[in-house]
Amino acid sequence: MNFFSPCPRGLEPLLAEELKALGAADPKVVPGGVHFVGEWPLCYRVNLESRIATRVLWQITMGRYRSEEDIYRIAYAPTWARWFTPDQTIRVFVVAHKSPLRSLEFATLRIKDAVCDHFRTVAGRRPDVDTQSPDMRIHAFLSADTVTLYLDTSGDALYKRGFKQAAVEAPLKENLAAGILRLTGWKPGEEALCDPMCGSGTFLIEAAQMALDVAPGLGRHFAFERFKTYERDLWLPIRQAAEARRKAPRKLAIYGSDILEAQQRKTIVNLRSAGLEGCVEVGRGDLLDLQAPAASGVLIANPPYGVRLSDTAELEAFYPKLGDALKAHWAGWRCYFFSGDPALPKGVRLKASKRTPLFNGAIECRLFEYQMVAGSARKPKPSDNEALND
Repeated sequence: MNFFSPCPRGLEPLLAEELKALGAADPKVVPGGVHFVGEWPLCYRVNLESRIATRVLWQITMGRYRSEEDIYRIAYAPTWARWFTPDQTIRVFVVAHKSPLRSLEFATLRIKDAVCDHFRTVAGRRPDVDTQSPDMRIHAFLSADTVTLYLDTSGDALYKRGFKQAAVEAPLKENLAAGILRLTGWKPGEEALCDPMCGSGTFLIEAAQMALDVAPGLGRHFAFERFKTYERDLWLPIRQAAEARRKAPRKLAIYGSDILEAQQRKTIVNLRSAGLEGCVEVGRGDLLDLQAPAASGVLIANPPYGVRLSDTAELEAFYPKLGDALKAHWAGWRCYFFSGDPALPKGVRLKASKRTPLFNGAIECRLFEYQMVAGSARKPKPSDNEALND
């Protein structure tokens, strides 16, 4: 069967590697996600274990179109009643790239009509539409001349791990955070990790789950469990194997802090909800004053950039202080800052060794890497007296 997993833009190659490791055949990277081939056990496993995928969409059909009526015909043909019942609610989502149609809303309506008319024909009644929490999500992708229809096997987006209780104003999606941690090259169990601007603790929780081999989907359910074709005997061994592999909570070399006490409390609440209480050391403090908790490691932070801190003058004053703090307190560390503010590298006044383009939703961002070498390669300047003696 053919599947497609969308993911945050910029993480597609990492997702392809992850899917291949989970057993996917022939992963193909496209902008915004990865196509892959497999059977139901793979679909179940990707939903449970992928840290980077946003969803797992099962391809139902595809066809060529020129009008909305062509789309209706293509959407009416599949035997929807084989996969769910008219008692279950639906919602249709449409995404288009270079489609000639003038109204995606009308295309969405025609797909919904086709599915409902199919059920009227085979079952005598139609499913209701639920725009908030549908049982079945039907996704359509329109290219210039083809429409592809998918059933969503995930339900809620996979970055909703099922445990986080306290959120912040501009949250970082969990799958984006997991991908960023992968990009840093952090080695769980071998290197310390610190997020000194931890917000609601997303980086810390993802890192702790990686270190303890906790499958990210263990705290939730999935839409495929509501399919008529759901095979419980296939699903349970996959879930049980992941539960058995999970390591017991223990103190990890993972550290977090935030300048705001309210954010610190949110992180602690979310760690507790994820079953990770006591695994991560969380304190309160200003990044500009913090001392590194170990001789070396990985610092990762999502500093404010317009969305969370709109005062440009405040940002301009913060960045140079940040560069000074890194030089003073974080020698020997690899420091990473995820930001949508193009002024950050110039303001910090340090040379970024790497800049990786990523998207946080619709916001174009960069992951900046700064290698803080222990000691200094420069010779100290001679004093005035030494210069005169020379």
